[in-house]
Amino acid sequence: MSVLAVGLSHRSSPVALLERVALNGEARTKAVGEMVGSDSVNEVMVVSTCNRTEVYADVEAFHGGVAAITELLSWHSGVPLGELSEHLYVHYEDRAVQHLFSVTCGLDSMVVGEGQILGQVRDALKEGQDTGSVGRVLNDLGQRALRVGKRAHTETHLDHAGADMVSFGLTVAARDLGLGPTGADETTADRTVPAVGAVPPVGCPMSASAGDTGDGPGLARPSRGPLSGLRVLVLGAGSMSALSANTVSRQGAATVVVANRTPERAARLAECLTEAYDTVRSRSVPFADAAGVLADVDLVISCTGAQGLVLTADAVAAATAGRTRPLVFLDLALPRDIDPAVRDLPGVRLVDIEDLRLAAATGSAGGGGDRSSALTLVRGIVDEEVTEFRTVRRANQVTPTVVALRSQARDVVEAELSRLHGRLPDDIDDRTREEITRAMRRVADKLLHRPTVRVKELAAAPDGESYEAALRQLFDLDPKTPEALTASGGPSTAARSAQEKA
Repeated sequence: MSVLAVGLSHRSSPVALLERVALNGEARTKAVGEMVGSDSVNEVMVVSTCNRTEVYADVEAFHGGVAAITELLSWHSGVPLGELSEHLYVHYEDRAVQHLFSVTCGLDSMVVGEGQILGQVRDALKEGQDTGSVGRVLNDLGQRALRVGKRAHTETHLDHAGADMVSFGLTVAARDLGLGPTGADETTADRTVPAVGAVPPVGCPMSASAGDTGDGPGLARPSRGPLSGLRVLVLGAGSMSALSANTVSRQGAATVVVANRTPERAARLAECLTEAYDTVRSRSVPFADAAGVLADVDLVISCTGAQGLVLTADAVAAATAGRTRPLVFLDLALPRDIDPAVRDLPGVRLVDIEDLRLAAATGSAGGGGDRSSALTLVRGIVDEEVTEFRTVRRANQVTPTVVALRSQARDVVEAELSRLHGRLPDDIDDRTREEITRAMRRVADKLLHRPTVRVKELAAAPDGESYEAALRQLFDLDPKTPEALTASGGPSTAARSAQEKA
């Protein structure tokens, strides 16, 4: 069994294709179920964000796993296999592990170092656990990835060196708002005053944002920020929307209106903003009434996770007729929430994922400062953790063979003891018989101790699996015996399903 990663991201694919391949809700559940149901794939975890769709899998064979995953991605997304393959990347074993660790640290993000991806990987792992598509192999990998991501942010202060997706988007959108840079290094106009006891209320969406690592700073009440006086509409009430609402409030927005298909979530987010910021007027509106708010706001931030457009060009045109002030849309969703045709409307500006990708590629958004030192440290952490994960995993893989060897030796010893006791004189007392039994068992244990310790050590080396294979061949061992599987933790749920398929 081997780890495989197949995916596409902002680095390998145009946003239009990412939008088509994005699998959400029922489509993702069905695709994952069919992947795990294939002969070559045992476990699956899907990391799907506005910048990437990646499938991590425990597979029986490389070529079979790649074929099964790419064909099902093509089928469920409707993207022809040839077109999809041009933009896919594939990583195997250590490269796959290294890629997931790098992704979780934010090294592969559009905004390098952003912390939201940590929460998104956590959500992907939980989803796989809940649906049963993640078993022992990917659970261990996912848990280790989360550990690596937390180390990267706590040990290197990567959060301070980079930005998050929302801040980066606001920096790009600032030109259209006629403002100076936002979300960059702190300036006189961008300072915030820490609030005394400004802690999000229990259950507040802002207390569990996507990038929360559990040790970030509290909320702040703004003095005069770069968005001072602006009126903002936030579409959605999930983790990204909560982060957006918090960010614009911290940067000085005067009014924040929240619209969501679940009115209770929108109302709760608005309530949190009111409790956390003295100077922000916040309220919620029904999602169906969102277009009616456009005439009264300066900035719209949208990240709803909807499968279709949330605001069409016609709806925006009707709502902004006669407007003299510019209206800026920041669309962080994939698939897109805002109709790209709004770019053609007078006075309307749109910044979407494609604009952010281009800004990140050219460095035109500025900000961030010198991050080279933090990034070097993070890459070192990733390399260290990949090596440790490989060592632990290979040691675990050889455990069933070691257990099978010891089980075989125990059976031989017990058979010989049974034969010996039948031939010993009847006048030998029980104490002597027990001493003979212990002695023979000790001899077997001592003979096996060094080889079994050594094979675990050698398993961590390059081509280490060859030593375990040699042990199996020399002693004709079956590592799938019940005793061996029990000792190694037993097959995972997904692996048992794969065995049942066979």
